[in-house]
Amino acid sequence: MSDAGPDPLRLVRSIRSLPRRVAAAWRRSLQFKTVVVTLGLTGLAVFIAGAYMSVSIGNDLFQSRLDQVLVDSARAQLAAQRTFDAAETGEAVNLDGVMGSARNDIATVSSSRLITVYRVPGQDFDPAAPQDFESPGLDTRVISAGLREEVAENSDGQWWQSVELSDSRGGSPAIVVGQRITVPGAGDYELYMGYDLSDQEETLQFVQRTLLFAGLALLALIGAVAWAVVRIVVLPIRVAAETSERLAAGELEVRIDRRGEDEIATLARSFNAMAESLQSRIKELAELSLVQQRFVSDVSHELRTPLTTIRLAGDVLYDQRSDFPPATARTAELLHTQVERFELLLADLLEISRYDAGSAELETERTSIARLAEDSVDELGELARQHGSDLRLVAPGGYTEIDVDPRRIRRIVRNLVGNAIEHGEGRPIVVSVDSSETAVALGVRDYGLGMAEVDAERVFDRFWRADPSRRRTIGGTGLGLSIALSDTMLHGGALEVWSRPGEGSLFRLTLPRTPGGPLGDSPIPLPPLDADAPGTAPVSLSVQSTSKEVGS
Repeated sequence: MSDAGPDPLRLVRSIRSLPRRVAAAWRRSLQFKTVVVTLGLTGLAVFIAGAYMSVSIGNDLFQSRLDQVLVDSARAQLAAQRTFDAAETGEAVNLDGVMGSARNDIATVSSSRLITVYRVPGQDFDPAAPQDFESPGLDTRVISAGLREEVAENSDGQWWQSVELSDSRGGSPAIVVGQRITVPGAGDYELYMGYDLSDQEETLQFVQRTLLFAGLALLALIGAVAWAVVRIVVLPIRVAAETSERLAAGELEVRIDRRGEDEIATLARSFNAMAESLQSRIKELAELSLVQQRFVSDVSHELRTPLTTIRLAGDVLYDQRSDFPPATARTAELLHTQVERFELLLADLLEISRYDAGSAELETERTSIARLAEDSVDELGELARQHGSDLRLVAPGGYTEIDVDPRRIRRIVRNLVGNAIEHGEGRPIVVSVDSSETAVALGVRDYGLGMAEVDAERVFDRFWRADPSRRRTIGGTGLGLSIALSDTMLHGGALEVWSRPGEGSLFRLTLPRTPGGPLGDSPIPLPPLDADAPGTAPVSLSVQSTSKEVGS
């Protein structure tokens, strides 16, 4: 079997995804973040300290070598000058010989082998004067014009310059020292001596390599120590986080193992105490909720028998109200109305108790949402006319049958349309049905009072009313929208509201085409398209084959 080796594409993808994986580790891992920050700050400190030490050592090496060079060149200049002063001047050949002796003396007393001598410019030409002399590697290409100018103009003192000497290795740093000497009978000369700094450079490079390796080793050591220390601290925190997640998921029995008496043990003890208190409180609330659910259910059932009796007796009185005096007849009518409302309230309370107990179930069948909307619009058309509202149905979609509970969908539509009639102020009400690939939506739009944002957030609360002082004209129980929301959630859908004071409201019901499927984007926009033009008249809707007008 041949080994194909690593996959290049996989390697490239791994390299490209590295920044994303590092960013994810930075967000999710406290241990990784702490180690990276520690290494970063330590690396910065090591870099600053290493750079300072490198510069300081380099300057010290250079200054020490410079002091040696100046002393060495001064000693060599003095030896050469003594040679010239002790020599007898005469023939030119003798002067050349004296110059050679001076160069030998310089080479003997100094550590430099790079010696160059130039006659100072501007002097009278003397054929007997010694000629200029240049050592290989130390010529006018190395000795700058500025250095020569300083040496030529100053008879006393030393002048130096940092240069680079060319050699077989490509080049090395050096110092050139220039000073004046006087040849009796010939005039003044410039004496230049070159000193190689290769040894100092190698010493500095060795120190820098040592600092680099020591810094890397220190970083690795500090990283390992930080990882170990942070792991000791982070591991209990990670356990606490995992335990809290399990506790939030409903596992009320989980606890953190407590070891020792340090701060981590104190945290574990406090967490366990909190978990026990929370568990006890949740059990108490669960028991109280169960008692309340049973109480509501029992009371609702128990009230049905006397309510039935009262309803029968009230119906008898209501049917015979024409034979009663006016005051008694009015009393019979009020009794009949309130008994009907009482029955609705009991039915809603029983439905709420089923939701609270978790016993509500769907009885689904293949149904068209558009047809259910038509039935509800027909049923409430007369009530809309009594309140002066023009109730219209626009259904470009939604005729495809989907699995829903028709009874609950009808109840949702009746609640939404009844709420629109109640608050529509006699203005048009539009019921729209549309569909998309993933969802079917139903919207109820009125142009009445509208609500502020803070009121719209509570519109689905039980028994809540935006304006408690407003008189009910239809006689709802205050539980309709809450039950509508519960019915929607039972279908896996969404019930949303948009409202603005003075512009009315839009309630939108969105249901998935398939049970448990995704909703996607609702086919009915929220806010409505006509909400961008405050104060304008509602959009005119014509009666077409896909729309139905009721109460016109």
